[in-house]
Parts: sequence; structure tokens; C-alpha cells
Amino acid sequence: MVNNLSQNNSIFNEFISEIRDVNVQNDSMRFRRNLERIGEIFAYEISKHLDYKAVETTTPLGVADCKKLLSEPVIATILRAGLPLHNGILNYFDKAQNAFIGAHRKTHKDKSFEVALEYMACPDLNDKILILCDPMLATGHSMVLTLKTLLANGKPKHIHIVSIVASRDGVEYFKAHSPVQNYTLWCGVIDEELTAKSYIVPGLGDAGDLGYGTKL
Repeated sequence: MVNNLSQNNSIFNEFISEIRDVNVQNDSMRFRRNLERIGEIFAYEISKHLDYKAVETTTPLGVADCKKLLSEPVIATILRAGLPLHNGILNYFDKAQNAFIGAHRKTHKDKSFEVALEYMACPDLNDKILILCDPMLATGHSMVLTLKTLLANGKPKHIHIVSIVASRDGVEYFKAHSPVQNYTLWCGVIDEELTAKSYIVPGLGDAGDLGYGTKL
């Protein structure tokens, strides 16, 4: 299942507009905060599809019948661009366990590149709900490789893939090459163009650089 949140009118679309806007992007703090707020909205939408248990909660005047999450998810992100998005999701699932993956493009002399993973910290994923988030889903290769790597730590009950800006090619690649079928793909917006250099158009640029400064 693929959910595109921009298809429905909400304040979510204003946050998407701001992170795309070259004028607003000059404020890196606001860019990070918007990624965080977008993460919070994704978390709320995902929470509608989780399991809950009935509990009794004591109030100053009596006892109320309430519902609480049956279990907290594991939230995973791809460093470094995914940190604000991850933190927004964590704001809602405040008792969640967390996983972090270091990934980067390794460019060859002929200008081609491959995705390299060089770091991972992850809890046991067996029978857990896994939320894997990254602001951009361009070719889809990084997300597929990251998911394959995470699965070495167990088989999740269900996986929610979160991406703010995705390309149509990236979505189709992930659907065709995902190592599992028990997933839901959540996108903020899906753009139709992916350049020869694997940049999403209109996209938003480099989320990591916009949030944390340029790198060598």
C-alpha cells in the first residue's frame, strides 16, 4: 500500500511547500523544524494502523476506560538527513526503541555511484513494528539496501516506510525490489521526474545539507 499525504488538503501541505521553497530554505533551523513537524504528522497517521489495548485510567473523579498502544514501534533512520524526521516521529512514540544507519553515495571515477552502508545500531526487530524513515526516496536503492541490512536483526511484524519527497521511479523500484511484502509506504509527495544524476525534480535539494550545512 502507498499513502501519499499531499493528496488531501491539510496543514501538512504548507510544511511541504516551505521545505521546497528556496527562500525559506535559507533558514536551516526552520527547515529542520519543518521536517520534525512533518514527522509528527506521519507518526499520527501511522498510529491509526497500530494495535491498542483497553486500560482503566484513574482520574481525580473516577475511572475512565481508555486505550493505549499495545507495543511501541522501533524507529529507524538513515543518517544524517533523516534525524529531524526521526525526531518528529519519536515525539509521538516517545517510548520507542531506535535504530540508526549510516549510508552514503560512493562515487566511482566514471561518475557512477553505489550506496555504501558503514554503520548500524539496531535493537531486535523480531515481531516488532518497524518505522524506517528517510526524507528522500530518489532511486529507491538506499531504502532497499537499508531494509535488507536491518532484517539481519530480525523479522518485523509490519514495516512502515516513510519518505517526505519521493520520485515515481523510486516508489516503483522499492515496490519491485523490497525484500518483504508486509510493508506500507508513506510519502509526503511523489514527483514524476528523476534526473540522470538521480536528483528528484522539482524535489527540494539536498536535505542533509539544508538541515546541517554543506559537506566535503
